[in-house]
Amino acid sequence: QVLLVESGGGLAQAGGSLTISCAASGRTFGIYAMAWFRQPPGREREFVAAISWSGTTTYYADSVKGRFAISRDDAKNTVFLRMNNLKPEDTAVYNCAGSLYEHCSGSGCVGPFDYQYWGQGTQVTVSS
Repeated sequence: QVLLVESGGGLAQAGGSLTISCAASGRTFGIYAMAWFRQPPGREREFVAAISWSGTTTYYADSVKGRFAISRDDAKNTVFLRMNNLKPEDTAVYNCAGSLYEHCSGSGCVGPFDYQYWGQGTQVTVSS
């Protein structure tokens, strides 16, 4: 089993920055990719960014490309999402997720059903 724990959410002003983290523990050797999803108020969950477990490949939703950066610390089994130039529409609960599918390490899986492990979520609120 894998446990994912997010941290670092909070309140930011539009144009500001925030970094959220996801610490993975347990049987992480089977994970091929990690991702961040978000669910804005009253809307469906949407893909934000993904990174292969090796950290060599990354993928982004068009809405965050150029503003957000996903990375991972191999020694700490932690994935980060650096969010710059935040907009009010970035307000959401952000969840990290882990995938056991090998093809997700190279093809950038963007569907929530490609991920088997989920964190509890962290709230990010951007004020205008």
